[in-house]
Amino acid sequence: MDVDVEKIIAGTRREEAWHLYASAFDELRHVAVQRHVLYRTEFDDIMSDDRVEKYVAIAPDGALAGLSTLTNDLSAMPLISPDYFAHRWPDHYAARRIWYLGFLAIAATHRHSGAFEALIERMWRVVRANAGVAALDLCARNESGGLDAAITRRLTALTPDVLPTRLDTQAFWSWELPPSP
Repeated sequence: MDVDVEKIIAGTRREEAWHLYASAFDELRHVAVQRHVLYRTEFDDIMSDDRVEKYVAIAPDGALAGLSTLTNDLSAMPLISPDYFAHRWPDHYAARRIWYLGFLAIAATHRHSGAFEALIERMWRVVRANAGVAALDLCARNESGGLDAAITRRLTALTPDVLPTRLDTQAFWSWELPPSP
């Protein structure tokens, strides 16, 4: 599986990327309390932001098999706190050695094709070459599906001494009155 790195995705490739992204994350729209799916305008902003690298997995037939984003400019990513990272890893933050993976989407027709592994490996090369830290946000649904374990397996195969750490967790609660008789 070939993986290209692009600064900007535009035109028909952006439309193809949006459809891949939207279909890959559609389920999260109704199973996660906090919004984990970008609005189209946010997606377009990220696709045109050259501070965020886009990793594009291309199938042998030329189709888009997977797409992910990676940046060490944490201010480029919505919904994360650069202050958290600056406080936890001040030296890494000052040296811009913290990379945030905004999302990793695989087309349904290319699951188990090697696209996931190829994207992880390509992004990890950047982090590893800079002795950095990689972070991403996983909702409980994706954790229960084993996404964290799959990423850890791949990274451990590439770098046996990698240390996976859960950084944060958030729980949403409700208090509901029973229906009136």
